[in-house]
Amino acid sequence: MKIVIRPQHIISLGGYIVETDFPYRNVIVVNPTEEFIKIEVPVFSQEWVEEHLQLGLEIIPITEKDNYLSNFRKAKAKLEKLKSENKVVV
Repeated sequence: MKIVIRPQHIISLGGYIVETDFPYRNVIVVNPTEEFIKIEVPVFSQEWVEEHLQLGLEIIPITEKDNYLSNFRKAKAKLEKLKSENKVVV
């Protein structure tokens, strides 16, 4: 199955991680580009992370020790800053 991530948008894939031996409990995906990007779900392996980094996405893996909300807010703030810098003033 594929999901489309809109330009300059952020999503969380916690519900799409299906392997019990996957090292992360959640993955935050940020699309900082100006294009729609399709990603493959569910997440099965570490190779998934590597493949999607090559698409221009920012991938933030969340382990049991990480604070999900803090990481999501940081990524969202960074994305909002990027959005405000890219706005064209006429």
